[in-house]
This record gives sequence, structure tokens and C-alpha cells, in this order.
Amino acid sequence: MSSVTAPRLGLPNLGYGVGLRNCHLQHIMEHGAQVDWFEIISENFIGNYGWSRYVLDSLAERMPIVMHGVSLSLGSSDPLDFHYLGQLKGLASAVAPAWISDHLCWTGVAGINSHDLLPLPLNEESFNHVARRLKVVQEYLERPLLIENPSSYLTFSQSTIPEWEFLGALTRETGCGLLLDVNNVYVSAHNHGFDAEHYIRAIPADRVVQLHIAGPTDYGDYLIDTHDHPVPARVWELYALAQELTGGVSTLLEWDANIPDYPNLLAELDKARQVLAGRRPQVPVAQATAGTPLSNPIDFQLNEPHVRAATP
Repeated sequence: MSSVTAPRLGLPNLGYGVGLRNCHLQHIMEHGAQVDWFEIISENFIGNYGWSRYVLDSLAERMPIVMHGVSLSLGSSDPLDFHYLGQLKGLASAVAPAWISDHLCWTGVAGINSHDLLPLPLNEESFNHVARRLKVVQEYLERPLLIENPSSYLTFSQSTIPEWEFLGALTRETGCGLLLDVNNVYVSAHNHGFDAEHYIRAIPADRVVQLHIAGPTDYGDYLIDTHDHPVPARVWELYALAQELTGGVSTLLEWDANIPDYPNLLAELDKARQVLAGRRPQVPVAQATAGTPLSNPIDFQLNEPHVRAATP
């Protein structure tokens, strides 16, 4: 499959969507989708032929579906997992997604999956490694592929390329599209001390196909990408900027823990329409309370020579 060079891969603005979550399936089947499209976590539906898959198949017959994965592990030194890629391709054949997406990260090594989206050194060696693997994945899947900027909490001393330049060059080299997560930009900008607006302005706007919005949690020195609170005011500001620069692309509200009922989720999504109409919800960043656990904490040593702690 040849590289795609048309702006936004020739893909449409799907409108406003939410993640398809099990707790909402009954409501959706009884009252309708009430959104323009759904994003699924691919891994939740691979090999799944129960109730949730029945709902997905029913929805896919009448509205756009996007597959969002967390297991490509493009930055890992392990070989690409063609068993997983085969499962992903099979699901795509059944669902016919508008596109498939995953993250600029690695998730494990030596066959071990950490179930975390781990950062990688951003340098020429990493770039060549990720670009080679991304080309193979695109050739195999034979579908449009988007890469998302992850949230991160540390950086590597070997990094020589800013993330926004790394992602921009990756789209030019491979023809992939970009899933710009403005919440992740906000989180990483806070944690590492860079300018979030500069990041969004520096990303090639004509390669952005989709936006993510979500609510993080303030743990003091760090913001954590928890996806369990309303979208805060600063993320809405960055969202408005991204939509202005792109001319309007698909919007997806992520909410993965402490999930509200479906009507309240739709009310949160409607704020995106309000923002583009010129209104700015003044929502503070959620504050962690004493003893609030992280969803998947990792212990690491910040005094290792190859790891540099994030600075707020």
C-alpha cells in the first residue's frame, strides 16, 4: 500500500463522539446513540462475541466506528506482534472502521505487557525504528492509521527531538495521520515545563484527523491522565485552538473511570459544541485527595543515568 499524502488522509470530520463503554450499552440500545460516532478500545473487542460485540456490530451497521488500540507498542525493541496484528485486522474487517489509531509509545519488552503507554527517547535512532515499524503496520492493516501523542511523566536524557517535531516528521516519512490529544498535551506540558500552545501550533495541522479531550487529575507536582473528571478550562482553550488550526476535525470525549451515566456524558460532550460557539466552560482541574490511588502506579528510580525526572 502506497503512502498517503493527501491532507488528513482524505478522511472526513465525523463530528462529535464518545468511547463505547459497557456501562452505557443498554441505554444506547434503548434510547439510541445520540452521538455522531463511537470510538472503541480495540483490545476490548478482539475475540469478544458476547453482548458488547452484538451492540458494536449493530452500531457499525448504521454509524461510523473508529478503532483505538493500546498494544501496537511501536517503540518497543521486541519484534512486531503479528498475532495481535492479525486479530486487529480481523476486527477491522468485521467493523469496517473509519480508521485505526494507537500511540507513540512502547508497552512492554521481552514479551511482557506493562499495560501502560510508556515514553521513549525521542532521537534519530528511535525515529528510524518507529518509522520502519509504522510502515510495516500500515502495509499489513491496509487501513488509515493515526498515531496519538501520549501523556508522559518523565523524559530521557538521550532525547534530541521535541515531540511535536518527532510526530510531524513521522507523518511526512510514513504517510500516517495524527490523533492529537489536547488533554495529553496539557498534561505533558505541565509535567515537563513546555508551552502547550507552541506544541499545538507546531504540529502539522493538515495531518491531524482526530482530537481527544479528557479530564486529568492534579496530584501536586504532576498532572495524571486519569480520564475520570470533566474537561478543565485550559484543555477547552487548547481544543478551541486545535480546531481553529485544523479547520475542524473529529472530536472524541474520553472518560474511562468514574464514568457518568450516558445523559451526563452527552452533556460533557456538548461542551465541545459550546466551545466552538465561543463559550468557555470555567471548569477547574480535579484535585487528588489524600490517599487517592493512581490507576496503575509504576515504581522507578529517578537517579538512573538515562532517565530525567519531569519538572512541573
